Amino acid sequence: MKLNRCLALLLTFFLAAVYSAPSQQQPTTPATREKMIIDTDIGDDIDDSFALALVLSSPEIELLGVSTAWGNTQLRARIVDRMLCETGKSEIPIFAGIPSTSKIGMDEAPWAEEMPAPDKPYAPSLDFILDQIRRYPNQITLLAIAPFINVGALIERDPDTFRKLKRVVLMGGSVYKGYNDLGYLPGHGPDPEYNIYSDIPAARRLFASGVPLFVMPLDSTQIKLEEYERELIFSHGTPLTDALALLYHHWGQQTPTLYDAVAAAFAINPQLCPVTPLHLEIDDKGYTRPVAGTPNAQVCLKSNSDDSLHFYLGRVLRQKLTGQCRH
Repeated sequence: MKLNRCLALLLTFFLAAVYSAPSQQQPTTPATREKMIIDTDIGDDIDDSFALALVLSSPEIELLGVSTAWGNTQLRARIVDRMLCETGKSEIPIFAGIPSTSKIGMDEAPWAEEMPAPDKPYAPSLDFILDQIRRYPNQITLLAIAPFINVGALIERDPDTFRKLKRVVLMGGSVYKGYNDLGYLPGHGPDPEYNIYSDIPAARRLFASGVPLFVMPLDSTQIKLEEYERELIFSHGTPLTDALALLYHHWGQQTPTLYDAVAAAFAINPQLCPVTPLHLEIDDKGYTRPVAGTPNAQVCLKSNSDDSLHFYLGRVLRQKLTGQCRH
């Protein structure tokens, strides 16, 4: 048993060196970066934190701001605030979306509350997002990785401006595969997916909005972060990976499913997952149904876990972000 443990540790250190070593494939900051806004319900499931970490590690992305969604959006904004502070990205603005009732506890909140409380509430996100779209028409990717309460409100308030987004990349829906259908056993068919059924009217507005939609449903996002990959990240010792390690331990569960991080990876590198044009409708129970009609979404139905994880680890382990926070 001791020999096996030693071999496992040696493999971990070797893989960490491979992923973090400079290479010809390491991304460089391009002359023109992709403008992005993230709308996230960071704070309960851990995948939002992993998604934000990937975006922060990707120099081809210009993150214009982060908007929080669902439940206590002010508290979620504090989690984002500390993560940006720890990684030297405090210049990125943070906004709180529409508060709502959430039945899911926010396990990662104590990590944020170790920092001093902000002097004033975070500003509302809807005005910020619409202002940015007007400033950069047809240039912004909205990465929507939360229940669509903010997105639906944006469309309701100003549908013409919303249609000037370059695209929306979203984690949501369940087309042919449901939760825990990983391909090992016969599938049980689609399920009502959390981001969709949490606010069905808002999700319907999004799918009818006319904006280019790139959908990452349960079919393609149920990639697990297994023990040896977690060890690579949590033992790496950078401010970013240390933040992920602490958030993971606050989360208190074992194996994360990287739903939102897979959507973020696609937004950065669409070659990771081919898409299929579909017309998707949402029924009264929150099911995402493919139906006949002109396609309203480009849908990734199957992703390669090895490619996605290699991309993810290669980015996060090479990132040397630094920051100083008052705890």
